[in-house]
Amino acid sequence: MTYFRSVLCGSIFAVLAGCAGQPGNNSARRVPGRPTVETAASLYARLDVDNKNFNAATASPQADPAVALKDAQAARDDVQDSAKRCAAIKGCDVQRFSSALERMPAPESLLAASDQSTTTPEATTTQGENSPVSESLPEIGHSITLLKGRDLSEVMTLNGPVKVALEEWLTSLRPNLMDTYENYEYLRYQMWPEYQKAGLPEALLFGIMAKESGGRVHALSRSGAAGLLQFMPATGQRFGLGVVDGFDQRFDPAMSARANAAYLNEQLAVFNNNLEFVIAAYNGGEGRVGRLAASRPDASFWDPKVYYELPPETRDYVPVVLAAAWLFLHPERYNLQFPKLDTRPGKINLQHATSLAELAVCLGQEGNLHDGWFRTLRNMNPAYDSRTVLPASTPINVPLQLVALYEKSCMSGLWMTLASDLHSAVLSTPVSIPAAVTASRSSAAKAPARAAQTSSQTYVVRRGETLSAIARKLGCRDARTLAEANHIKPNGYTDIRAGKVLQVSVCTQ
Repeated sequence: MTYFRSVLCGSIFAVLAGCAGQPGNNSARRVPGRPTVETAASLYARLDVDNKNFNAATASPQADPAVALKDAQAARDDVQDSAKRCAAIKGCDVQRFSSALERMPAPESLLAASDQSTTTPEATTTQGENSPVSESLPEIGHSITLLKGRDLSEVMTLNGPVKVALEEWLTSLRPNLMDTYENYEYLRYQMWPEYQKAGLPEALLFGIMAKESGGRVHALSRSGAAGLLQFMPATGQRFGLGVVDGFDQRFDPAMSARANAAYLNEQLAVFNNNLEFVIAAYNGGEGRVGRLAASRPDASFWDPKVYYELPPETRDYVPVVLAAAWLFLHPERYNLQFPKLDTRPGKINLQHATSLAELAVCLGQEGNLHDGWFRTLRNMNPAYDSRTVLPASTPINVPLQLVALYEKSCMSGLWMTLASDLHSAVLSTPVSIPAAVTASRSSAAKAPARAAQTSSQTYVVRRGETLSAIARKLGCRDARTLAEANHIKPNGYTDIRAGKVLQVSVCTQ
């Protein structure tokens, strides 16, 4: 708490010091229509106008650079004036104004940028929210950055907690960030359209996914949350994610993105488009966060009286999501390079019975030297158990580049033979000791015999398997039968951890 207050106080001091450096410049200026008694809300609205004016003055080359410079400086000065007034209003978030000032270059920088605008294309891109993803898809660069009509960079607050999260993503969590980006790229064609239709920024989808699952479709939590965006069973059903033919639709990339977008839009309406509160509600529950926000209507999420009323997990969750979204938009500002991938989608029809695991072995690492294709195959085909042998002619979603590689390496030959051999070994089952043999053994040997017999009636859960998939594989009547035999509650069907030993004597195989 001491750290948070020091960051907040330092920001206030910096803003007020900037205001004091321009005596008489802003204090005398009055904006037409400004209310006699200012409130935090009116200052926030004024900040939105200043942001738009500043961006309009710097977004494109001007016929008269001096005019553009004057307009930008006027907007920046007005933000400083608003910050000074905000500091005198109870509940007003000064940090919002200091963050805006951080994004507004000093006059000298603006002048230099205007001088180079005719020769340096990059000089006009720093104010926009360009990402490697949006650059590859024309005509979505605008909608990718807007949240209810406001530029995402204007909504976000780059304060102490967010900057701490940025450092974590760029250091210890960098491998997780890169994995998330790669996983998302191969699923983007399924997920992004749902966000686009909902009018939400893609960076927010990426930020939530990075924190929730790392882009692993079959991610499960001990609390029962599942999928890329970690829906709890009840919330998933509320937004159309049920269980159909044994498949939990929380694992479907497109459906989970659609449900996530619907949830966020619902909560944005509840919290008056306050992004931090909405993200907090996604993690900590809309009821709890809603009551807290209602009890302090004039306070921001970062207000210590709000921030420290939330559980530590939620206090960590919000800045981590925001930081991942910010890096998705601005990797170049943080010495970060996301990989350039060929993620065009394709499809193959299996020429002979094969599992996804076998495909991953025979495809090897060609075209993906990082970690092979197993995760991508699983993510793009969430309804299939990775180790279940699928019949010939089964359609499989793959990156387009794998279509030719499948024909070369997986229809026949050395690598397909190796993959089949390894897979058959994995699927072999223990042999039960015949009853006649166990009956003839001495009483001293009966305990080992019973252990051997029991081993054929148990099953060790592999990573990524669900109870429904195991039930189908072992010939159980349904997942419920298997769950009851192992005292698993209905809301824990998907919470099956790798290594768990199941009693499967109720199954036929």
